[in-house]
Amino acid sequence: MSRILFLFVFVSFHSWSQPIIKKDSIFPEYKKVMLYSAVLPGSGQIYNSIHRENGPKHAYWKVPIIYAALGTAGYFLTVNNQTQKSLKTEYQYRMVNGSNLDPKWAIYDDAAVLSLYQSYLNKRDMSILGCAAVYFIQIAEAGVEAHFLHFDVSDKLSIQANPTFFGPTSAGIHLKFQFH
Repeated sequence: MSRILFLFVFVSFHSWSQPIIKKDSIFPEYKKVMLYSAVLPGSGQIYNSIHRENGPKHAYWKVPIIYAALGTAGYFLTVNNQTQKSLKTEYQYRMVNGSNLDPKWAIYDDAAVLSLYQSYLNKRDMSILGCAAVYFIQIAEAGVEAHFLHFDVSDKLSIQANPTFFGPTSAGIHLKFQFH
């Protein structure tokens, strides 16, 4: 029993004897970059490009792509939302008055208008998911790139791939890594 107690006390003291590492910042850099991207899409990519210590500053080109993707998804969201509202108004008017309201939907019967309404409602929902996906992917991308801000990539690291034949009927790839 005393050995188990001694082992428990020894393990407890050992776990408390680990050194405490002080960080320069309370908020890690990748979280700060992700917060920037969450507040203003693309600002995390710009921050990463400005604060990169080594290598090319190449994150600026991502900002127009982010805004183009958000704009495209927003455009489809707006168009699909307006169309489904127009179809809903048309269907409700047909149910109350028995005639069509908008000449654009005159060629469709009631069932077709209802089917089109459901289709554009689904397209609107997918556009919302598209906007959210672009927004969250750009946040995640900024955070991942922030992890690599201080990553050293030099000419001393290399990889070489060559084809290899193991026999008359089998082939493969020979990878050669060099660390100098």
